[in-house]
Amino acid sequence: MTSKTQAGAALWAKIPKANAELFALTYGSLVTELVRDYEDPIEVNAQLDRIGHSIGVRCVDEFLSKADVSGLGERMFSCSTLRDTAEVVAKVGFKMFLGVSAEVGGFSQDQRSFSVYLQDNPLATFVELPSESAQGGDDLRRLKYSQILCGVIRGALEQVNLKVECNIVRDMLKGDEVNEIRVDLKEVLADGAGDDYKEE
Repeated sequence: MTSKTQAGAALWAKIPKANAELFALTYGSLVTELVRDYEDPIEVNAQLDRIGHSIGVRCVDEFLSKADVSGLGERMFSCSTLRDTAEVVAKVGFKMFLGVSAEVGGFSQDQRSFSVYLQDNPLATFVELPSESAQGGDDLRRLKYSQILCGVIRGALEQVNLKVECNIVRDMLKGDEVNEIRVDLKEVLADGAGDDYKEE
């Protein structure tokens, strides 16, 4: 077990837990309601991403406060490269907030993109997407059921000044052997608060 994996497990132990089945069913209800409200799977994906972004922004504060209280702080999570950041997201963040381990790989030549691989997706428990032959099934195949995870990653990394684009490229709900989220670094944002937040 790597030190980041151990750190993720230590932080997971400090987080209040929700019943996994209740969590999965509640998320499923949210997705179902969005499908009813928006009808277009592409718009549902966008809404899930927006919700995830809001969650990700808040997760960073929780992550940093729990890491600091646990004495894991800066020395453990100092990220000088995108590879370091990817390891913390996958091995610590996913474990801390979802209780699952994720792996990182597929780095591009320029080291500006990577993939997060999930063998176990707690959001997709009890979920089965309709087949393409079912009525409306073809349309719902465009639904990215776990798109909220992309939003969470995007929001969290934005809080540490990394503007990224995230996409689900493989999904076990659609027959793939693994869940894969592709993360592409678009820009390193300027450090500090924007003009709207500066004191006069």
